[in-house]
Amino acid sequence: MNELKTLPEELPLVPMKGSILFPEGMSSVRISGLREDEAAFSEANPSGLAAAVSLKKNFNLNELESEDFFTIGTLVFIENAEHKNNELHLKLSGVQRIKINHIERRGKIYYTRVESLPDQDDMDMTSRNAMAENMKILAAEIASYFEGTEQAMKQLKLLHHPASLMNNIVPYLNISRSEKQELLEISSIRERGLKTLDHMVKQRESFKLQAEIAGRMTETASRNYRENVLREQLKVIQKELNEGKAGTEEEDGQDLRSRIEASDMPEDVRKTAFKELNNLEEQPPNSPETRIIRNYLDLLLDLPWKSEDCGIIDLNKARRILDSQHYGLEKVKKRIIQHLAVMKLKNDKKGSILLLVGPPGTGKTSLGKSIAEALNRKYVRISLGGVRDEAEIRGHRRTYIGALPGRILKGMKKAGTRNPVFVLDEVDKLMQSFSGDPAGALLEVLDPEQNDSFSDHYLELSYDLSDVFFVATANSLESIPGPLLDRMEVIPLSGYTNPEKFRIGKDHLIPAVLEDHGLSETQMVIEDEALNEVIENYTREAGVRNLKRKIAELARAVTEEVVSDDVELPVRIKAEDVEDYLENQKIHREQIGKMNPPGVVTGMAWTPVGGEILFVESTAMPGSGGLTITGQLGDVMKESARISLSLIRSRLTPFTASFSFKEQDIHIHVPSGAVPKDGPSAGVAMMTSLASLITGIPVDSRLAMTGEVTLRGAVTPVGGVKEKVLAAHRAGIRKIILPTENVKDLKELPEEIRSDLEVISVDHISTVLNTTLGLEVYEINKNTGTEELNKRDRPDSSGLETGMTSNY
Repeated sequence: MNELKTLPEELPLVPMKGSILFPEGMSSVRISGLREDEAAFSEANPSGLAAAVSLKKNFNLNELESEDFFTIGTLVFIENAEHKNNELHLKLSGVQRIKINHIERRGKIYYTRVESLPDQDDMDMTSRNAMAENMKILAAEIASYFEGTEQAMKQLKLLHHPASLMNNIVPYLNISRSEKQELLEISSIRERGLKTLDHMVKQRESFKLQAEIAGRMTETASRNYRENVLREQLKVIQKELNEGKAGTEEEDGQDLRSRIEASDMPEDVRKTAFKELNNLEEQPPNSPETRIIRNYLDLLLDLPWKSEDCGIIDLNKARRILDSQHYGLEKVKKRIIQHLAVMKLKNDKKGSILLLVGPPGTGKTSLGKSIAEALNRKYVRISLGGVRDEAEIRGHRRTYIGALPGRILKGMKKAGTRNPVFVLDEVDKLMQSFSGDPAGALLEVLDPEQNDSFSDHYLELSYDLSDVFFVATANSLESIPGPLLDRMEVIPLSGYTNPEKFRIGKDHLIPAVLEDHGLSETQMVIEDEALNEVIENYTREAGVRNLKRKIAELARAVTEEVVSDDVELPVRIKAEDVEDYLENQKIHREQIGKMNPPGVVTGMAWTPVGGEILFVESTAMPGSGGLTITGQLGDVMKESARISLSLIRSRLTPFTASFSFKEQDIHIHVPSGAVPKDGPSAGVAMMTSLASLITGIPVDSRLAMTGEVTLRGAVTPVGGVKEKVLAAHRAGIRKIILPTENVKDLKELPEEIRSDLEVISVDHISTVLNTTLGLEVYEINKNTGTEELNKRDRPDSSGLETGMTSNY
């Protein structure tokens, strides 16, 4: 490489427009309008040989300032200067890299002071040779895609230094001028060489791909030409047979063919589409098959077939979205974040299958929307409530008139992407009928091992659902078939506490209702005491759906006042005003806080819409020893009543001597008789109710209980503890009896609820009766196997202060 040892103090600067001149390179430049300054240009360089060139940052500018030039340029020799047609033609030869320190303009010529920028040779001999060899190999591969490059390759073979090779290769690379300028500015030969190799590899792969595409296009064009000729001949034949199609139909066929060719269908689907298109083109006019085939082709074209880039899962963003849109539900949100963390760690594009189970109004469907927003995916929802036809899931076969694809494929078509968040609402309300079992059809949809080849009867092709994030919702697990439940990860949602309802109402429901009714905070204000009044006395639900209805009712009343223009704004709703707005809608509450008569106890129950408290009532009357059970109790609760009676007669003999079982009929009733009730959790309440009736000892209504009993007298655990305890707490109960094995379930409750409860854990009926009635009952000694008198102390008159107690 030739470099000037000493540089002139000042050099003329030639602005380069579209190309960059590298050392050892040649370039021709034309400078317009220099007739009067041409002599000055020559005088600026006494030797008449040297000049500086630099790339213009904006080649559309004619009047340039110093900041319009790049500060790294090239020192050049002026090999030839010739004036033609009012233009100065210069032939320049690159010498070395220079730094441009100062630029000023005199007349139409730019002048600059420069300093030399020698290359930093930071490679040993072995590395230089290896880099040079790789450059020659890549250059030869790139040159193979062009004709007339033999002479250039011969010259490259004579070069052995990477810097010289780069100076001769980079100007011909198909990269932007900014990328070339970046290479020129790099002093390190090693770093510049690595970047140059990277560009050369990319260009080689690009040419390789273009060559493959060109070859395929040639083959396809040849095949298409043959098919077009045959198709034109077929049209002539059909026209002669009076079976030709209208011009618009021909255009539709061509449009479909173009859409199919341009689509991202897999090859087997594309073959099916062309086969159906050929059938469509062969149909005579007014054929009923025409519309069927056209609908099928439209489905194939509208379905997303290509896998999507799922993007990076941002857990912090997901937490922010879940926290901003859902108050409470900390355990649920934690489970969702953990699930997303697993997806991020595995970097697995496959979808997931979650089942959100909880009472209505607890935010199951809206959690699906939040997950979609957190993952930046499309959101699709279908409701499965009442679906009893398998074809709703799998679609109809196209042999039937009016056949349609199933709801799954319709949802995918609506989403337009392979990886949406797909919410299956009310999956527990699927029904069986003579039309098939839709829950069985969902097995393939929700099975990660099978849904990559989901088969829809209408489509008759395998469709990949493995990228879909499925979120199913249900109120109860009991009605979901076991095989279907086994394919989903269950995340339970419990009811909200009153403090949680208050925050949700204040932060989410009230602003939403105001917006829905065209109101603002300057027109309507619901005070905190009023909101608490609505929550405590006008709603008793696990969710917040009814609370939103009550707030909307308040908003409608205020809207009427605002429109009438006879109120002072803002309208403030206070606690004492709620009754006037909502009239006689207060929820009737059973009296809690005074002593029940003998035979009445407070039980806790679970329902699909949340927990609630139930009163078990027993009474006796003259008769012949019969047992009557009312209140629409199911078989399990009827069995619990009979077991309870047997336990009373066998274990409370010293206390039942005055009660004649042969001459008395016993009637057990659970109020709210219109509501069917069943489940293994009423044994403790029924037994206590009968014991209270027979002994004449009342049970405090402030004590609620749940648990099942066996003939051995053991108290067994039950389910739905969280919902039951929340319902009891909402009703004002602060002391409860739980099976010992269920005490651990209280950890799911909020701290403010646990700290407000006194929990009595029991594992045998002796503890129950001793705690509630103060009775000393015989129980089986676990060591000796014999009955011994229970030695627990009798509680005081409240019946609540002793026993096995845990405070939470």
